[in-house]
Formats: sequence, structure tokens, C-alpha cells
Amino acid sequence: MTKKKNNKKIGFSSAILTILLVLIISVVGVYFAIKNLNFGLDLQGGFEVLYEVNSIDGSKVTNDMVNSTYKIIEKRINALGVSEPEIAIEGNNIRVTMAGIDNIDDARKTISTTAALTFRTVDGELLMDSSVLNSGKASVGYETNKGYYISLSVKDYDEFYEQTKKVSEMDTNQIVIWLDYEEGLELELVENGYGYYETVELTNENDEKEEQKIFYACGDLVNSKCLSVAGVDQGFASDVIIQGDFTNEEAQGLVDLINSGSMPTKLTEISSKTVSASFGENSLDKTFTAGVVGIAAITLLLIILYRVSGVVASVSILAYTFLTLLIFNLVGGRLSLQGIAALVIGIGMAVDSAVISFARIKEELTRKVSLRTAYEKGSKESFVSILDANVTTLIAAIILFIFGESSVKGFATMLIISIIVTFIVMVYLNRYLIKLFVKSEKFEKHTKAFIGYKEKKNKTKFDFVKPRNIIFIVVGLIILVGCMFTYSEGLNLGIDFKGGSTIEINSNDKLKLKDVEKDLEELEYKVEKVEQLDDSRVYVTIDNVLDNEETTKVEEYFNKKYDATTSVVAISNQVKKDITANAIKALIYACIGMIIYITIRFKFSYGVSAIIALVHDSLMVLILFSLLRLEVNSMFIAAILSIIGYSINNTIVVFDRIRENKTKLYKDKIKNINELKEIVNVSLRQTVVRCIITTITTLLPVISLIFLGSHEIINFNIALLFGLVIGTFSSLFISSQIWMLIEKRRIGKDPNKHWYDDNKKEKEELQIKGINC
Repeated sequence: MTKKKNNKKIGFSSAILTILLVLIISVVGVYFAIKNLNFGLDLQGGFEVLYEVNSIDGSKVTNDMVNSTYKIIEKRINALGVSEPEIAIEGNNIRVTMAGIDNIDDARKTISTTAALTFRTVDGELLMDSSVLNSGKASVGYETNKGYYISLSVKDYDEFYEQTKKVSEMDTNQIVIWLDYEEGLELELVENGYGYYETVELTNENDEKEEQKIFYACGDLVNSKCLSVAGVDQGFASDVIIQGDFTNEEAQGLVDLINSGSMPTKLTEISSKTVSASFGENSLDKTFTAGVVGIAAITLLLIILYRVSGVVASVSILAYTFLTLLIFNLVGGRLSLQGIAALVIGIGMAVDSAVISFARIKEELTRKVSLRTAYEKGSKESFVSILDANVTTLIAAIILFIFGESSVKGFATMLIISIIVTFIVMVYLNRYLIKLFVKSEKFEKHTKAFIGYKEKKNKTKFDFVKPRNIIFIVVGLIILVGCMFTYSEGLNLGIDFKGGSTIEINSNDKLKLKDVEKDLEELEYKVEKVEQLDDSRVYVTIDNVLDNEETTKVEEYFNKKYDATTSVVAISNQVKKDITANAIKALIYACIGMIIYITIRFKFSYGVSAIIALVHDSLMVLILFSLLRLEVNSMFIAAILSIIGYSINNTIVVFDRIRENKTKLYKDKIKNINELKEIVNVSLRQTVVRCIITTITTLLPVISLIFLGSHEIINFNIALLFGLVIGTFSSLFISSQIWMLIEKRRIGKDPNKHWYDDNKKEKEELQIKGINC
């Protein structure tokens, strides 16, 4: 007996020490992860360069050329969507703003290099261009004796063989690979190999500019345009290898440049400057303060509801936060508003995973089984729900990453990381920690202290199905009236979508809104909105898209009148329209992907019901913004993405219970509508508490951001607040009821057959009727 007690004490002490270790590692990890975190333009500010777009051959610059240039720049500096640059088209100019640039010159080179790859003779005769290569397939390799090399994948083998055979028959049988070859460049053979001279403008010791001839050796990936010179003895048709004395970083930089594609235009730098954070200097501190308060509130709620298990779940959420930020740092991410949105959704899903497990354990405890048995069965039963919910959201995130651009891709990257980390931490780490306490048998007779369980008396059972017709009518009327109002009045579009300029004026003295507004009217600009950020800072939105001359005029005006520094950002609506259209397209693909997965894991009726609920959620938030005249800008897209990610997670958990109860109660053979109603009601009664708890815990950081965060993102937080509530409502009263109406048509039919089998059966019967009777 004494030995058993000692084992219990050892087991309990081991559990306490383990959770303390995880807590310490997580707290320290979160501290250092945040300390080393890189932030996006909206939270940190950055460096801005304005380029003039010119055609390579001197012809007139077209809109297609400018748009193609924009897309290549975006691809070069934002491959994963986590660096969050801002790229704006202003007529024939492109303004590029980037956060956290360590080497400005390298950034300029990455953006403006034409990156036209050509194969030439030593005399400069053009043999082939990059069209003979597979686009985006260049890669870096390494061999022990040769070092790093670059591999170019050949696409047109016939053309490549023909041209290399031609070179092999020349007196100087060497082929030269150039990047951005210019007429007049001549190769010269020196002691160490080939190279060329180029005249450049340099500043001498007297701070005077003078022209000098500089020699560039072939194979110098950093400075030279001549990448490689290789002898060709015979025609060949295989992948091209570029070797030289270069580092992995140099090789990878060139590969990224080649894979991004060649620029169809030349970029001439007009101006450059440092810009401040678009959400204000104090927004970062306010956002983190609100985040800490929100997570603290989640921890307190979990402990109140689940006692010891709530403590364990809170530690696991800290571990989730640490690992998510760590991975985001490792992939070179910059935390922006979209990243924060995905992080909030991730926290909600992490809490949800814990709540689902705890709810299942409590259900098993009602059957009067031991705590260990309840834990084992509850964990097993909850696994499928957690898996399906996470995989469905992951599929949507992956599709958004593949087809999305700019901030949509950044949101998807953070969401993918969050989902994977959530599953690993909450399914494995959290359960492992809970299991340590269960095995100690310390709480075998104290289930209330362990997981907040207590026996409940029978309560009145709410009928979720009964009011469905009223709910459908009310929701339908709201959507109808809301859509009519939106069609009539339109949305309050921000300059992100309709174009315009923002002007932030920062003075050492106090500024008055009326004075600033009057000043801009004197400059003959139409003022859309004026905001007082603080006593000495004013943020103005105007309808005009300012060019470089107008920007300089505004800056000089306010500097002379108020001794103020002015940050002007002009936004062309064309780029934002393209990004929005791309986001909508990505959302449609994501919905198709989710329908396919849900159909495979559940049935087609579940998938259709889930998508209808998502459309309902998005429309409701859109109508809310229209009625309240809240500004619709790029942050609105992030809010809609967040709401869809959260809502589908909620819906899948409900559907998992419906599927389970359909099998348990009726063995998948439904005889009448009342049985369908019973399945829906039982399932919703089992999940309603979990839905409410998860929604509250997810809302806590959002509410904290509303009251303590930066005012610049208030509309984003309002969208999240209403969207999360609407998403929970749709999971309980829309998706499940629509599923019931679809399944109603299949009452009495074979559960293993689908709707598309009926037509097939009818055709077969017509073919054999009268023959096999």
C-alpha cells in the first residue's frame, strides 16, 4: 500500500515538474521569438523606392508591360508571401515599399535587375535566350570536390543541341552565359580567365563624380553580368551546369533571380526614402499589450472551466505560440496584420482542440467509468473531430497559398504553420501532459478539480430544429434587404480599392484637423478623410493619386508651414483590384477543395451545407460593413479569410457529431424526418457548449484588441468580432439544418449510395427491362 502511494506521489511530482519545464521553455521561447521577430510595413515601417518604367527597346510603355513588371517584382521579393511588401502602380511609375531591409543596395539590385538570361558566342552573337529553359526550374547543387553549382533545366533539347553543335564547330568553341547582356560589352582573355571592362561613374576622394573603367571577371555572381564561359567540343542536350568559386548564398540569390523571370522593362530609380509604419508608431506596442491581455484572459477562462486540465491547456497554448513564432521566424516571415489574424485563428483552433478532448472525457465520466478510462476513450473519440477540422482548414490554407497573392499568401503561410503546430501540440503534447496527471491517480476521485466535471441533473432539452423556418426567413430577409441596400448605396471603399493617396503629417507642434483640411483644399485636393492620430500627428486620405512632383510639393508645403515631416503614399486602384480579384478566385478554389475533402470524409450533402454556411457568414459581414458604413480596405480581406477559417473549423466539429450519431442511433438507416431531427438535436446539444466556449476564448483577444489595440485596425477587429459570432450561429442553426433538408430527400434509400447513383440505376433498368424479368 505504501509503495502504491509512493508511486502516486512520484507520478504526480513527475507531472508537475514536466509541465513546469514546458512552461519555462515556452515562456522563454516566446520572449526570444518576439524579440527576434521581424515586422511588416503596417507595424514597423520600411524603405521606399519609386521607379520609372521604360521599355527596353525604346517603344511606348503599355499597361500590360507595367502590370507584368509589377508581378515579377512581387514574385522576386515575396516568394512565400511573408515579407509583405507594398507595390503600387502610379501611371508609368512603380512604388515599392519594403520592411526591415538590411542592405538597401542589394534590395535595389534584386528589384531592378532585368534578369534576361542569354547564351552567346565569345563575340557576343546571340545563340539562345531563356525560352529554351524550363521556367522556374533553376536550382543550387553541391559536390564535395567542386563546391556549389547552379543547374539550369533545359526544355527545348532540339534547339539546345543544334546551337551547341554550331559552337563546337567554331574556331573559338566556347559558349558564354550572360545575365542582362548589353551591346558593346566585349570579352577579354586575361591570365585568370575571361572578363570584360565596363565604364561606371564613381565618387572620388574630393566627393566628385568621375568615370572609371572596371574589370569584371566571368563567374563573379555578385558583380559580373558574365556568369560562365565553357568550352563545347560537341553538340549536347542536357541540363546546363554553372560552376565557379561562389558561396551558397550567392548561388541561391542568382537562382531566385532567374526563377522569378526576366523583366519586360527597364526600371529607372526616381527617388527613395524611409517611411513610417502605416498603422502609427505606437500600434505595435498597443497590439502586443492587447495580445498579452487576451491570452491572459483565455488562460483564466480555461482554468475556471477546466481547473487542472485548463492549466495544462494554457501551457500547451503557450508552447503553440512559441513554436508558431519560431517557425515563422525561420522561414523569414514578417509579422503583419494578416499574420496576426492567422495567429488569432490558430489560438482559437488550439483552444478548440483542447475543449473537444475535455468535452469527450466529461461525456465518458457520465458513464461512471474511471478517470483513466474516460481519458483514453475521450481522447480516441475526439481525435477524428480534431483531425477533420484541422485538415479541412489546412486544405483551404494551402489552396490560398498556391493561388493567392501578396497579403493573401502571407495569411495562408501563417495559417498553415498555425494549423500544423496546433495539431502537433494539442493532440500530442497536451494529451501527454494530461496523461501524466491521469496516471498519477491523484485526481481519480477529484474529477471536478481535474477537469471541472460534476454530475448534472436532467435539464430541459432545447430543440434546435424547431425554429429553423423562422431563422431561415429572418436570415433570408436580412440578406435580401442588406444586398439591396449595398447595391443601392454601395460599400464605403477605402483607397485600397478606389485609388487615392494617404498623407501622414508629423510636426513638433500641435496640429488642428481644420487647419490641415483647409491647407489641402488650398492645394486643390479633395479630402476624403482626416484623422487625428495624436496632438502632433494627422492622417489624411485624399481622392487624388499624387505623382512624384505633387508629392514633393505637398512635402515642401507642410515642411515650410509647420516644420513637419510628411509621408505620402499614392495607391493605384488597379493593383488592389487585381489582388482582390485574385483573393476571390483563391477563395472559390478553397471552397471547391473543402467540398471535395468533406465529400470524401463525410458525404456531398455535408460539403454543400458547409459552403452555404460560409457564404452566409461572408455576406452577413459584408452587409454589416455596408449598413454601418465602415471602410472596406485590404484589412477586410484578412478579416473574411479569418472568419472562413474559423467557421469551417466549427462546422466540421458539428458535422463529425452528426455523422457519429447517425451511425450510433440509427446505423445510417433513416426511416423518417423525426429521426433526422433527433440526430441534429442530439449532436448540437453535445457540441453547443464547446462552440460557445471556443467562440468566447477566440473573442477574448479580439475584444482586447478593440479596447486596447491601435485604433487604425478597429474595423478589422469589428469584422472579426461579428464574424466569429455569426460563424458560430451558422454552425448551429444554418449548416446543420441545411444538411437535414438535403438528407430528407434520401430517407429510405440505401445509405451507401449517393445522389448521382439514382440516374445510373434508372439507365441500367431501362437497358435490361423485359430481358431479365
